[in-house]
Amino acid sequence: MGKLEQEIKKEIRNTRTQKAILGVIGIAGLLSVAVIAPNALQALGMLGLNKKVLRYKRNSINKSVNHLVERKLLIYENKEGKKYLRLTDKGEQILRVFELHDYKIKKPKHWDRKYRIIIFDIKEERKITRNKLRNTLRSISFFRLQDSVWVYPYDCEDFITLIKADFKIGKDVLYIIADRIENDSFLKKHFGLED
Repeated sequence: MGKLEQEIKKEIRNTRTQKAILGVIGIAGLLSVAVIAPNALQALGMLGLNKKVLRYKRNSINKSVNHLVERKLLIYENKEGKKYLRLTDKGEQILRVFELHDYKIKKPKHWDRKYRIIIFDIKEERKITRNKLRNTLRSISFFRLQDSVWVYPYDCEDFITLIKADFKIGKDVLYIIADRIENDSFLKKHFGLED
């Protein structure tokens, strides 16, 4: 295996570990540093984390925690003489982004023959948010009709509501259910829908 491949594998492993740590602390609210240090593997295992991740050395987990603190995603707190870790606001936002990218929309057995259309108008000052929204829609397999018009054939209202809240773009996004789209054979082909 080449050097570049090894670096990529290490980066993926570190990202998974950091994501798991954020998830554990996100669920627990506050997590004792004493729990993270000696029992991190068991704590991560309780969340159903992949066994490969559980084989990482405690040293690797501590490095990941320190990296998350340096990036201001976690913060140390002292309570009743004990040291705790908690998510910062920035850490909560990153955890939400991880959750959104892992989000899967359940596909029904049969298509109801309706399209869900997402239209948004996000100002240039919020270009970063607009790009995040596009990337998120793309990651869930929405089809881009135009820059700000995306289509999906299944119920995704809960997902869109979650995105609106997380990205604080509620008034800028419209969710439409349409019976037909003109010349939609390309959409049916893209989504593998029956004709």
